[in-house]
Amino acid sequence: MAKTINELFNLTGKVAIVTGGSRGIGKEMAEGLAEAGASLILCARRENWLNETLTEFREKGFTVEGVLADVAKAEDVQRVVDETVSKFGKVDILINNAGISWGAMPEEMPLDQWQKVLDVNLTGCFLMAQACGREMLKQKSGSIINISSISGITSSANGPFYAGYVASKAGLIGLTRELAASWGRKGIRVNAIAPGFFHSRLADAVIDLYEKSIQANNPIPRVGNEDELKGVAVFLASDAASYVTGQTIAVDGGMTV
Repeated sequence: MAKTINELFNLTGKVAIVTGGSRGIGKEMAEGLAEAGASLILCARRENWLNETLTEFREKGFTVEGVLADVAKAEDVQRVVDETVSKFGKVDILINNAGISWGAMPEEMPLDQWQKVLDVNLTGCFLMAQACGREMLKQKSGSIINISSISGITSSANGPFYAGYVASKAGLIGLTRELAASWGRKGIRVNAIAPGFFHSRLADAVIDLYEKSIQANNPIPRVGNEDELKGVAVFLASDAASYVTGQTIAVDGGMTV
């Protein structure tokens, strides 16, 4: 029997891990999953930001726990998954959102900063997907959502210039395709979201430099609003996207058209 639209988007009974979930777009997408009924595990590196968001979410009636973790460390990643399974019994959804950046011209990029960005943004996402994927394979179902960026799709001669970040986000799009192909016949869907410019601690310095250009050149001539990533995250996590895998959805006001 066909499901209603409300049933398709309903995440009641689902368990989601959101990395980088204490602030910015990670927090927004986590909130969307909780509003659709999911229970949450939020991962973050900074305890004060994590505790603040946990308090806020619990006041809204969400079922949520927090774990301090660095996704670049395999032992931290496994601990997150183990604690999720211990608390909720399973993992249904992963939003791989944790990320960092470092701006520099390529000829001046310090190798340690390049490596640090790749370790968090790409290797960290692989480690989380691998650990969650092992649990999802047991139940033959799951949805992994990797947060890439339009910087993984397009670049500009006017900058910003951040080679490690761009390489990590382009690599994440390839990883999304490969994991989707590897696990699709075992019940796991893997997709990516490529946000354009949204206000966040990571992006605000760049937005200040390029907002006028965005207003002049974007088909939708503005920076994204704080609630404009919730919908696509819930869609990809839910049964509404049960026939969607290996895709990267740009949410960028048309910047990449």
